[in-house]
Amino acid sequence: MAFFDSEIVQDEAKRLFTDYQQLMQLGGDYGKFDREGKKLFIERMEELMERYRVFMKRFELSEDFQAKLTVEQLRTQLSQFGMTPDRMFEQMQQTLDRMKRELGPG
Repeated sequence: MAFFDSEIVQDEAKRLFTDYQQLMQLGGDYGKFDREGKKLFIERMEELMERYRVFMKRFELSEDFQAKLTVEQLRTQLSQFGMTPDRMFEQMQQTLDRMKRELGPG
């Protein structure tokens, strides 16, 4: 079975995309959130990032040609911005860490 033919892969890809879209839409109002709302938003973003990181690792470990091609396409696209997948995740985490610091202790 090809990597992208897997129902599990298709379902997780769909859920990741939908969850990401919803968080980005919600994030537009981040400045209006109270402290607890901001904490919850950051937690959801961290959870989504971890799911995405695991999803990408599945691509990298797969022997499927399409999965390998997808990883290479992502690397090529990111390299145009001087980035790697690891660096992308690092920067996303740095942004979330900064958002946490701005909330202060507690």
